[in-house]
Amino acid sequence: MGQRTPLAKVRGLGSAKGGTDHFWMQRATAVANIALVGFLIWLLFTLAGADYATVKRTLGMPWVAIPLLLLVLSGTLHMRLGMQTIIEDYLHAEGPKVAALLLNSFFAILIGFTCAFAVLKLTFGG
Repeated sequence: MGQRTPLAKVRGLGSAKGGTDHFWMQRATAVANIALVGFLIWLLFTLAGADYATVKRTLGMPWVAIPLLLLVLSGTLHMRLGMQTIIEDYLHAEGPKVAALLLNSFFAILIGFTCAFAVLKLTFGG
């Protein structure tokens, strides 16, 4: 630690140069998820007991679809970051760790695209 430049000490980056970004991205998505899940809960309570035409019309509005898509994006990113932390902390062998990290990323992409497709299908009909 004594060999670090003053700039490196101020930036606070470790040897991987990405831990701080990972930490803040996970916190930022958590805060975004609080607001977006709050919106989802409000939407579900608002549409509870509504007929099919009302639900379809409501989900077709941009002010509903956009927060739902943001929730999908933020939620899947938060999920991937959280699982990445768990994998890096508890898998010590390099081969299984790399495989698990790849599977984690592919799984998050699959879930994200599937949820986004569902929201878009609800929004635009089909």
